[in-house]
Amino acid sequence: MTIKEFFSIRQNRYFWVNLIAMAVVVVGLVFGVLKGLDIYTRHGEAVVVPDVKGMSVGEAEKMFRNHRLVCVVSDSSYVKTLPAGCILEYNPAAGQKVKEGRTIYLTINTLNIPLQTVPDVADNSSLRQAEARILASGFKLAEIQYVAGEKDWVYGVKYKGKELGIGEKIPMGAVLTLMVGDGGELPQETDSLGTETVEPAASAGSSADESWF
Repeated sequence: MTIKEFFSIRQNRYFWVNLIAMAVVVVGLVFGVLKGLDIYTRHGEAVVVPDVKGMSVGEAEKMFRNHRLVCVVSDSSYVKTLPAGCILEYNPAAGQKVKEGRTIYLTINTLNIPLQTVPDVADNSSLRQAEARILASGFKLAEIQYVAGEKDWVYGVKYKGKELGIGEKIPMGAVLTLMVGDGGELPQETDSLGTETVEPAASAGSSADESWF
């Protein structure tokens, strides 16, 4: 058989029919595999992450659900000027394109105000020094409470009427009251029995005797 006769459709009809059928099957298999992979990986389908900054978690969940996305709270921070529980940041950020079903990780404003140590200014600072340290730490100051003692000397710090000890922690940004000396005399010291010390008075008799001379 010559090469011309081998490639002749008329001479080898069944061979060419089988070959074409096999080619169709292979093409169909390749197309099916690619289509299946495309569906499985959702290739080409993308969702734009919506802007939910400042929303509550509930509002954000609804927004993400409408965009076929899910979200979880992964971290928290504290911004005193924003409502507790509102969304501060999230990743991926707004405007980015992601696949459907992608998880968005949220950072929210903490629900509880963090505690902070009050600076130690009692009995070691002047009024000006204490005010500067208190304000620099982020606390606020109420009207001064004056007590007997050296003028403009800080004798203590109060929060909600309670005098604070060294190292105590209170909510950040709380309002404090300084206990400051007004220049008046300190209370007179007492002896171990709690009675005031009194100088002994000179007897009348001795005074009379001295007058004799």
